[in-house]
Amino acid sequence: MRELRLSGNKAGDSGVKDLSSLLEDPNCKLEKLDLDNCSIEEEDFRALASALRSNPSHMRELQLSYNEAGDSGVKHLSSLLEDPNCKLEKLLLSYCSIGEEDFRALASALRSNPSHMRELWLSVNKAGDSGVKHLSSLLEDPNCKLEKLHLQYCSITDEGFTALASALRSNPSALRELWLKGNEPGPSAQQLLSELKKHPNCKHLQIYGL
Repeated sequence: MRELRLSGNKAGDSGVKDLSSLLEDPNCKLEKLDLDNCSIEEEDFRALASALRSNPSHMRELQLSYNEAGDSGVKHLSSLLEDPNCKLEKLLLSYCSIGEEDFRALASALRSNPSHMRELWLSVNKAGDSGVKHLSSLLEDPNCKLEKLHLQYCSITDEGFTALASALRSNPSALRELWLKGNEPGPSAQQLLSELKKHPNCKHLQIYGL
């Protein structure tokens, strides 16, 4: 089995525990796991992350949106992401009650192991300008291969948009899609982002939602 989709179920503690025992089995070769909207809470994130750290090299796509990650859950996920054996390429954490410090932890983890992640979905969380600044430092890393970044409805204002624009101008970016609907850029930030398309480092970038 390479793909397991369980979204919309009530996994609960016992379900996550059973699933974690599967994930840590060295014979498990699962590559895609969908647990969107499964009533998973912070301790369940810990169990999943711990299991994947013990057997991290096969998982490529992890969908965890519409669950309650919280500070503790994101901390455990971050420890998985910074593992050099982690080969995750797509991580979905939209609608997960993630705040600014959680964005810092995620960005820090991905800076230490940046070369595999291709898609990061973080919409409808409270990134704020501080959280986006941390993500911007990841985008500045020449080893970052992120291609799609979803930041819709993340409480981003001019300061955060300016940091994003600066990061993308400074580094020949792999980023192809930047989703920003539902934030609050002023006229100057909108102009900065619009001008990115003309910058030689961003010629393939599409910005959605402005």
